[in-house]
Amino acid sequence: MFKTLKIYLGERVDYKSLVKSFSELGYRRVSSLGARDEFSLKGSSISIYPSSYELPLRIEVDDDLISSIRVFNPHSGDILEEHRMLILLPVKLSKLKDKESIYLESTPIESFLDIKKGDYVVHINHGVGRFLGIKTLKGEDFFLIKYFGEDRLYISIKDADLIQRYLGFGGRAPKLSKLGSKDWQSLKSKAKCGIESFAKDLLKIQAERTSLKGYSFSRDTDWQNDLKSSFPYRETSDQLKAIEEVKRDMESTYAMDRLICGDVGYGKTEVALRAAFKAVMDNKQVSMLVPTTILAQQHYQRFLERLAQFPVRVDMLSRFRTGKEQKGILADLKEGKIDIIIGTHGLISSSVEFKDLGLLIIDEEQRFGVIQKERFKQYRQVVDVLTLTATPIPRTLYMSLVGIKGMSVINTPPEERLPVKTYISEYDDNLIKRVIRRELKRGGQVFFVNNRIRGIERMAAKLKRLLPKAEIAVAHGRMEERDLADIMARFLNSEIDVLVSTTIIQSGIDIPNVNTLIINRADMFGLAGLYQLKGRVGRYNRIAYAYFLIPKGKPVSDDASRRLKTIIEESDLGAGFKIAIRDLEIRGAGNILGQEQHGFIQSVGFDLYCRLLKQTIYKLTGDEIKEKIFNKINN
Repeated sequence: MFKTLKIYLGERVDYKSLVKSFSELGYRRVSSLGARDEFSLKGSSISIYPSSYELPLRIEVDDDLISSIRVFNPHSGDILEEHRMLILLPVKLSKLKDKESIYLESTPIESFLDIKKGDYVVHINHGVGRFLGIKTLKGEDFFLIKYFGEDRLYISIKDADLIQRYLGFGGRAPKLSKLGSKDWQSLKSKAKCGIESFAKDLLKIQAERTSLKGYSFSRDTDWQNDLKSSFPYRETSDQLKAIEEVKRDMESTYAMDRLICGDVGYGKTEVALRAAFKAVMDNKQVSMLVPTTILAQQHYQRFLERLAQFPVRVDMLSRFRTGKEQKGILADLKEGKIDIIIGTHGLISSSVEFKDLGLLIIDEEQRFGVIQKERFKQYRQVVDVLTLTATPIPRTLYMSLVGIKGMSVINTPPEERLPVKTYISEYDDNLIKRVIRRELKRGGQVFFVNNRIRGIERMAAKLKRLLPKAEIAVAHGRMEERDLADIMARFLNSEIDVLVSTTIIQSGIDIPNVNTLIINRADMFGLAGLYQLKGRVGRYNRIAYAYFLIPKGKPVSDDASRRLKTIIEESDLGAGFKIAIRDLEIRGAGNILGQEQHGFIQSVGFDLYCRLLKQTIYKLTGDEIKEKIFNKINN
């Protein structure tokens, strides 16, 4: 048995205890880093050089939060790689290792995929097996992995970095590798060869994007500092990092295409707002596209409040505007009288003209259809684009994971945020009555989601019979605009206790007093949809509850069972990225890669595929340092 130290991006730590842990592991403190097994301190920055890594790392601690973990060149100081997790072995053990191990409303997915007993795993050198648990032999812990037939392999925990959970597409079980056979090396070699042509295509896409001359925005002004100071909350380290990355992209000479991936309520909107304000400061217009009228209204109100002290005109284009109002808004947009416009899909129609559009913000891209996504591609050629999501669509996620699209992950929860207690249950009137009464008793409100408009009024009437003293109302997308706006206003003002609605509340709705969610026929929802809906509660410093109801006495499909199992398992704060990966695993990748690449992923697993792809990209771009490091473990 031995002690290891795991450090996670966004983790809250005690600085003195962290430094003490380094010494306990055998690392020697020095004034200036010069050799392996040493560490040095400079303010809130810690530099450490483990023997198990090819290059040293720098850990930044910002207000007791791990704000960055980065590999750097000890000679030039250049940052080479960003990490989400760092595992430090004791000095004596690390000296036994001769490979780079861990460094190698680590890939990019490593820290989001935990290995559990029964999971399929991929060992870099031995292939696909099944994890049977941890066994102790002569006082040392080993991973036990089952391979083809009766083959078994014991892997020392100090070699844990050589193992990743197998991630395939479409829920298909992989073929187990045979130990001692050349088949695994042959599969890896074929994958490498096939990946090279694909990598060239990706690099071509990236080159085309970066070659397009975008507008280079000016550096921040005093007004931007004033906007930052007016933020009523303390930014998380992830949020600040995302803001800086967006600013850096906007100030560059090529058109920005960045994904902000963060859980619901983690501060993506503030990142977007500051980007919008930066664009307006250069007299550029901003278009913010959202999937629902309710979310458009909410963003509109938030932007108005935050920008009230500045000479910025914000307006909204949605069903909540009359025909006459919409006509006037379109005219003002064309003349440049509106700085920031927020609206639904109508914003990207051919009838909308801008005087000088500089930034397009897309909130929850997965909620838009094929036609809208084709329009997004056209916009990305000419203006800066910022995409916000808790659960990215497969193509966006994939392009971000392999580095073609810029991605910022906001993974640190706001202060006092608590995980949502989540349950799956068969439909039961008594359960519904009990949980709603509990919420109303503490002065809260309830979302009851029934995604079929047909029958929604009957469901509301049934709830009224169960809870005669509760004020119950219905909301759905086919209601008259004024009626829907009135219902939502009354619900926001706590005049309604239970809102029976469709998924129009799925994206971005922020009502802190709503802390119980009930979803009827949860088996009919997609994984990302379930997760988005769960995010409508738990946005306050009190315990929230989510109940996913399935039909009583009726079986649900295998895919539905997997989705519901995942939503229960991934109940920790910040699980949106995991959910996106699991959704990719369950539904498959569709046609984002083509059949050949899909086959390579199935044979070696998505994580190793990403490693091989990155290795190939480094080779093709002439990045010799990174290529060398990747070669040592992947060959």
